[in-house]
Amino acid sequence: MKRWLQEVWAGFYTVLVGMRITWRHLFTNSVTLQYPSVRWTLPPKSRMRLFMKYEDCIGCGQCVRACPVNCISLKTEKRPADAPPIWAASGQPIKLHVSVFDIDMSLCCYCNLCTYPCPTFCIYMTPEYEFATGDLSQHLYRFAKKDAQFLMEDPKKKAAPAEATPETPVAPQNPPASPAGA
Repeated sequence: MKRWLQEVWAGFYTVLVGMRITWRHLFTNSVTLQYPSVRWTLPPKSRMRLFMKYEDCIGCGQCVRACPVNCISLKTEKRPADAPPIWAASGQPIKLHVSVFDIDMSLCCYCNLCTYPCPTFCIYMTPEYEFATGDLSQHLYRFAKKDAQFLMEDPKKKAAPAEATPETPVAPQNPPASPAGA
């Protein structure tokens, strides 16, 4: 009989412990997020979708070599010698024409390794993370475009004349005192 009462008490005790946990969580604020209307703020430097600013790409291919899963496709060709010079926003001359720059985000492992070696910082991770689709081919992003507007003047030369403007002469702070009685 004593053993039976101990087992009954142990059964009730475990139920009471479980109910204590249930009651404690019943009156706390909800942590569930109503996703489409409310979104978490992402931490800084979150790695989400890759983006490439085509107008700044010099076609060096360092991002392709750095990618561990080969999700970046790049094809370049030498620009004609008689073509007008063009520059990236960083001031580097663009000597190669990038005919294909594709990123297959379905293969990307979001490691961010392709962004570090880029000398013109034209490839970077965006904070956009909502790009789910039912069709896997929708994750192939083609960045090469025919109607791109390139810089026709070197941005470094533009900045140099602005810094080299001569300073205007400064008037003396304390003018000489006039003699009293004059």
